[in-house]
Amino acid sequence: MAVNVYSTNVTTDNLSRHDMLSWVNDCLRSQFTKIEELCTGAAYCQYMDMLFPGSVPMKRVKFRTNLEHEYIQNFKILQAAFKKMNVDKVIPVDKLIKGRFQDNFEFLQWFKKFFDANYDGREYDALEARSGIMLGQGAIQNELGMVQSPPSRIGGGVNVNTSKSSSQNSVTNQQIEELNSQISDMRLNFEGLEKERDFYFSKLRDIEILMVSRHQMKYRQKKRNIKVRRKVLLMLIESYCSCWAR
Repeated sequence: MAVNVYSTNVTTDNLSRHDMLSWVNDCLRSQFTKIEELCTGAAYCQYMDMLFPGSVPMKRVKFRTNLEHEYIQNFKILQAAFKKMNVDKVIPVDKLIKGRFQDNFEFLQWFKKFFDANYDGREYDALEARSGIMLGQGAIQNELGMVQSPPSRIGGGVNVNTSKSSSQNSVTNQQIEELNSQISDMRLNFEGLEKERDFYFSKLRDIEILMVSRHQMKYRQKKRNIKVRRKVLLMLIESYCSCWAR
């Protein structure tokens, strides 16, 4: 189980934003360029995998995303890992996903202290653990530069960027796999929403049938009451008339 920490604004050594960012990039082999990029929650999920192996389903973590609902999904995974390891920290998801510096910096400060209290020094290959997916805005910029730069050629037209091309193909394959995974998740979410819609529709239909049935019963009861009243009235009239006839 985890060692809980309760420090709020101050972390050990009062590290600056640049120091904290360097710590993240060194640990995770990432290329974050600013604190705000941690708003996706992916880095924290990997930190939990580093601290407590098996506490996070790494294949479900969205490492390359700019979609807010996927940020939320990552933080849900993180919160589940916290619960599993008895970490009693409440994650301010609504604030973090907005990507504001102060909120993300304060949470990172707390997490650094939490990490220091729980890390046992074991070796961990962060890049391999996330299947080689590059992490951080710097990685994206490097990929874009690699795609946009023209290949250098020597003499008889030999391409000297073959290694870059190979790396580019590898990145492209990873992106395709990630997109396929996202499509699969979206399809599952869509199917779940369809089932939920059908369920509530059937319940509404049952309620409608029940209300119509009750209305019809009331209508029939009202008609029977009118008939009874008429019979009673006719009986009274007949009795009255027979009395006068005598």
